[in-house]
Amino acid sequence: MRISKSLSAALGVLAVAAGVVLSGAPAHAADRPTVVLVHGAFADTTSWDGVAAVLRDAGYRVVLPDNPLRGPAYDATAVEAALDGIEGPIVLVGHSYGGTVITNVEDPDVEALVYVAAFAPQQGEPTQLALDPIRFPGSRLLPPALSVHASGSGVEATVDPAHFAEVFAQDVDPATVTSMLAHQRSLALTANLEPSGPASWSGTPSWYLVAADDRVIPPASQHFMARRMGAVTAEITGSHAVLVSRPREVAVVIEHAARGEDS
Repeated sequence: MRISKSLSAALGVLAVAAGVVLSGAPAHAADRPTVVLVHGAFADTTSWDGVAAVLRDAGYRVVLPDNPLRGPAYDATAVEAALDGIEGPIVLVGHSYGGTVITNVEDPDVEALVYVAAFAPQQGEPTQLALDPIRFPGSRLLPPALSVHASGSGVEATVDPAHFAEVFAQDVDPATVTSMLAHQRSLALTANLEPSGPASWSGTPSWYLVAADDRVIPPASQHFMARRMGAVTAEITGSHAVLVSRPREVAVVIEHAARGEDS
């Protein structure tokens, strides 16, 4: 059953008055924006588990919507539906292809955007442009690491298990990589080729965390997108899966965005 924002707010007031905590979040989370974490391709919501745990411990309400991985317009609509159930300000965070999705989200309650080793296309650009080997050489997300196969819904892409750790998560321990592989979800091949819509970052304060050892999105491409956005930018040592390998550092950047801080 879908609950309206006004009813949700009323329930929240009653819960605080009664000393009840909703969604497992501390009562003082009501004073802070809700953090919405959007996963990227070749992953699901569990990729954010470490970051979400840190943020919840710090008193934030965290929401992890499913990203269908079908294309920017379709996926942004799915995330917008999740945002409709949230009362109050929102910090919207995207990792990898999730950055393309949050770029296409329209919601007046989003007060800050955070890109974590993420794509940030401008209007009319396909996501794939950020991986242009002439302008931004270095991505290893190419065959045979990138596996492409036909399915009932079209052509899908995944990361080949034999290359997953080396290309996607070279700083993640083997047991966690095994878990990531178990949760890997395919991306519609057309998703990276679909032109992006109006860029949400053009009118919303933005933060960008560059993963210095990223083997999927070259760091030079990440810096280019961050500069173009005018984003508050930080850089840390880490793979493309930096949200898994360094969740506390990623959470710190998100907290800066939640407070509107430059550093």
